[in-house]
Amino acid sequence: MSTESPAAAAGPAAAPAPSLTGVFVRLKLSLLRNGLRQSTGRALAYIASVIVGLLFTGGVVLGLIALRGTAHVGALVVLLTGILTLGWAVMPLFFPTGDETLDPTRLVMLPLRPRPLIVSLLVASLVGIGPVVTLALAAGSVIAVADGPAAAAVGVAAVVLVVLVCVSLARAVATAAVRLLTSRRGRDLAVLGGLFIAIGAQGINIAAQKLGRPDGLSVLEPVGEVLRWVPPASAVSAVEDAGHGAYGRALAGLALAALALVLLLWWWQRTLTTLMTAPDSSTLQAVEKDSARRAGTKQRGPGRLLPDGRTGAVMLRTLRYAWRDPKSKMAWATALGVGLLLPAVSAAQGNGSIYTSFSASALLGSQMYNQFGQDTSAFWMVASTIATPRDAYRELRARACALALVAVPYVTLVVAGAAAVIGPWSDFVEVYGLSLAVLGALMATGALSSAVFPYSIPSEGNKNVAPGQASIAWFSLFGGVLVGAVLCAPLLGLTVWLHVAGLHTLLWVLLPVGAVYGVGIAELGLRLAAPRVARRLPEILVAVSKA
Repeated sequence: MSTESPAAAAGPAAAPAPSLTGVFVRLKLSLLRNGLRQSTGRALAYIASVIVGLLFTGGVVLGLIALRGTAHVGALVVLLTGILTLGWAVMPLFFPTGDETLDPTRLVMLPLRPRPLIVSLLVASLVGIGPVVTLALAAGSVIAVADGPAAAAVGVAAVVLVVLVCVSLARAVATAAVRLLTSRRGRDLAVLGGLFIAIGAQGINIAAQKLGRPDGLSVLEPVGEVLRWVPPASAVSAVEDAGHGAYGRALAGLALAALALVLLLWWWQRTLTTLMTAPDSSTLQAVEKDSARRAGTKQRGPGRLLPDGRTGAVMLRTLRYAWRDPKSKMAWATALGVGLLLPAVSAAQGNGSIYTSFSASALLGSQMYNQFGQDTSAFWMVASTIATPRDAYRELRARACALALVAVPYVTLVVAGAAAVIGPWSDFVEVYGLSLAVLGALMATGALSSAVFPYSIPSEGNKNVAPGQASIAWFSLFGGVLVGAVLCAPLLGLTVWLHVAGLHTLLWVLLPVGAVYGVGIAELGLRLAAPRVARRLPEILVAVSKA
């Protein structure tokens, strides 16, 4: 008769399951360590960014501590917390590949429940330089406004809530938009992130200049009064309220931040459950349905307004490149954004001039440079349709028309806006005529530069010039811009003469003269470039196809 116990008869006890949180923390550390091992340059860049980030954060924290007890410092720390929260919300949209753990679709096939998964992902998200910087800034903000034991106790809770709300917000946004972020349009959005950062930097620059005025931090009070009730800034405001004895307001501020954290976690869990259980539009049925809907359809939208034949086809191809190709889209978006940003910043600083609107025509005209390099290795299909200088002329003319289709209305809008905001309106005709001349001159030199100095644009990575062709790119752009400035000398000379001679009533002639001159010089440049393109076609093909 067996004497084994029932537990022994049942076999060895099952090993306890490892902690899911510990697994995800180790996964985050492994991803970080393996990423740094890929190359020495990447490791050095990461270390340098960490050092710079920590030094900047340390400087901000010391500045906040130095402002302790200063009037209106509460408005400053509330605004700082709001900006920090906004950064956490938008960074996953602009840099979706910065952290592979932000993509929950990688976990779809694993038997994981949403609630423990959220806890583990949240704890793992606290590993990194971002949460450390957020923790330091939140602590510095609390120290700047805390006054007394009650405020210190509220400050501890406020720091924890700020960090958790920021991290949860980033995770929830990334989960809700993960389908977009992993698509082509999501990658385009990431490419455009640099433009939005540049615009935001200009806004911070303007705000910093206003803070240097005699009234100081008091200009922040209107914004601070609104942000005091927006979580998680409400938690930082609660610290100041507790120091002043307003315990009801302090409790309300902490409650708002805690409620925001609960709602974010609920939204994150809901979107995560949907993401991991519902099919998306990439299924075969959806593809077949979409293909059937599009089959046999004619050209739709604005494309119907383009001319027939080669001109319309080339214009449509150029505009589609500008809309669909990430690097072409980035170039166009930068030109459009910065061309509008420079006059706007100038007006905001109070020392603007309508002549800053020349940036619109200069930046849009620069899109005419390296036309064939923008096609990358697909240029061989275009080259197969060019047999004579006439073919090359029609190709270049259609590309210039596509650029003008966007540039002329845009330049009109920017110059008119600068005249309305900066003024005076009397200078509109003069500046608009000169802007059209600048646009035409750059189209002319851009066509010639595309024929004489073509270079390749790598389709992958962040480089806009293939290795070994950087000098060609610089000479093409800056040499062409310099020649374009020389071509505009007759119009500039006429403008100066009319001003010096006191013939202000005749300045209106600059508009028709500038428009005609711009069209004429652009046409001349296209006709001079066409035979060179036809003659150098094999060399251009080799240059733009170089990896």
